[in-house]
Amino acid sequence: MAKVTRGIVEESGIDVDQLLELLVKNASAEITTYYYYTILRANLIGLQGEGLKEIAEVARIEDRNHFEALIPRIYELGGKLPDDMKVFHDMSACPPANLPQDPTDVEAILKVLVAAERCAVKGYNAICNLTAGKDHRTYDLALAILNEEIEHESWFSEFLGEGPSGHFMRRGESSPFVSKFLR
Repeated sequence: MAKVTRGIVEESGIDVDQLLELLVKNASAEITTYYYYTILRANLIGLQGEGLKEIAEVARIEDRNHFEALIPRIYELGGKLPDDMKVFHDMSACPPANLPQDPTDVEAILKVLVAAERCAVKGYNAICNLTAGKDHRTYDLALAILNEEIEHESWFSEFLGEGPSGHFMRRGESSPFVSKFLR
């Protein structure tokens, strides 16, 4: 499978090794963000924090879904994940979404969350630009993830008072854009 798939993508003019590097680095960013968001969410307490906890949880779960959706494509293209989790963590396309020094500072936590989402938006936009019109499957996957990352960024940026985004918190189904890749 990987030989045919990889060959088709190479014939379209894409450097598959470059694409795989981007996909693996973004997969690393997704699983590490899932981990860091777990810590951030646990520290969203008090009157201000409790209102953000559900939104942080949705973004956290969807980042895990993004990781799960990326893995098959990485292997379909003949790639693989590193054997060492520390190496995988350190190759992340985005810096760690660490808990701020003052874990009670909800605004500082929000700034960490929005910075992580903005990094993700840039990463998936780059993959879309690389694959548009050439690798339809990877493009479709990256675009689906990009749509969800843009929503996450909007949710957090609204709490920072950066203006309305027109996006609303989802109810019910998680990962509405990515769910078709999780079946």
